[in-house]
Amino acid sequence: MSSQEQERPTEQQENFTLLMRGLGNRTVLYQQSVAAALGLYNNDFISIDILREKGPVTAGELSKLTGLATGSVTALIDRLEKIGYVRREHDPRDRRKVIIVPMYEEKEELSRVYLPLYSEMVKLAASYSDEELAVITQFLGRASHVLENQIQRLSSAARSKSSAEARP
Repeated sequence: MSSQEQERPTEQQENFTLLMRGLGNRTVLYQQSVAAALGLYNNDFISIDILREKGPVTAGELSKLTGLATGSVTALIDRLEKIGYVRREHDPRDRRKVIIVPMYEEKEELSRVYLPLYSEMVKLAASYSDEELAVITQFLGRASHVLENQIQRLSSAARSKSSAEARP
């Protein structure tokens, strides 16, 4: 058996990857719909969601997590602070640093938009046994890790390409 034959995915693996790709697309479309419903730019909403997941971070960390330039992140934070989704605080461990603290949990409109999805996902989860949910949860954690690695790989490649093009 050649190495190409060994590396060829099974039909079930191929179907799985296609469904995962579709889920990713629907997730992006859902995020765009939520952002529009809240009157936000998509990058603003993604940043709010990243803050929900990661907790308070510096503007530099948010820039790395979103892939946005630091100037764009500063403008984004200004917009989110103005509408009460975040606030700037001095880092208690290093007063020279400013951290971005999420405040969206207090926003009624965010709960109103997310509650239907949350309720449907709880119903979906209830249709699985605890053992099945443990496997699904493990998979989702690992899949997130794979995606984070791919994001970093693509970001590094883009930075390398930009650096190479900038040289005379």
